[in-house]
Amino acid sequence: MVGKQGRVTGRIGPGLVGEVMIPVRGGVEAFYAHPSVPDEEFLTGSIVVVVEYFPPRTVYVARALI
Repeated sequence: MVGKQGRVTGRIGPGLVGEVMIPVRGGVEAFYAHPSVPDEEFLTGSIVVVVEYFPPRTVYVARALI
């Protein structure tokens, strides 16, 4: 999971549990998402990269450099 890119489908920010869609196992699945930097915020549609993964469905993300 670490290093995979995904698209934000539910706003991520301080005090919020957001959602990202990440391609895995030949499909796309939803994961609960938190910012890796506490004050960072990601709006719906942003592209992010997974920096930490906590099974089964939680990820910490950072802004993707595309």
